[in-house]
Amino acid sequence: MGEAVKDQREDAIIAWYLDDNEEDQKLPHHKDPKEFVSLDKLEELGVLSWRLDADNYETDEELKKIRESRGYSYMDFCEVCPEKLPNYEAKVKMFFEEHLHIDEEIRYCLAGSGYFDVRDLNDVWIRVWVKKGGLIVFPAGIYHRFTVDSDNYMKAMRLFVGGPVWTAYNRPHDHLPARKAYVDKFVKVIGDSIIDASA
Repeated sequence: MGEAVKDQREDAIIAWYLDDNEEDQKLPHHKDPKEFVSLDKLEELGVLSWRLDADNYETDEELKKIRESRGYSYMDFCEVCPEKLPNYEAKVKMFFEEHLHIDEEIRYCLAGSGYFDVRDLNDVWIRVWVKKGGLIVFPAGIYHRFTVDSDNYMKAMRLFVGGPVWTAYNRPHDHLPARKAYVDKFVKVIGDSIIDASA
């Protein structure tokens, strides 16, 4: 029996179920014992991921192919750290409010690291730690949130189809077409808590 081939994406993206402790959002918050989530499981939620060469993003053919195949025509950069982001602590708290977008959210970590939390199909939080080289795509309509980790630094490339769209819809916004489409496509067993607001 050969050893299982390691998923190279896991050098830059690792996911696990969160504990129930609400102190300091920047801590890992592993369950005890730790309960990791595979990147294939994230794909079942519509969350896509790649590991790329962050040091050579300007000439990276793989990034170019991803952008072309998915229509990511617009790109900019964001540094989330006390020195570069005005009202840093307030902004980090705002990013951590559970929300959805009506378009995909695409983030490529070029330096540092941060946590993106998403809900699984049972509405339980999964923490996705994205480090340098990790490119992650959250589908339109998925509830999620973001925080830096305790290093307080992440430089990300933000990608968009067409121009940038920033609007976040804090939960609950189950009536939005993007949310309904997400539920129809990815949520196999729909619980009352998910459909109440759209009834």
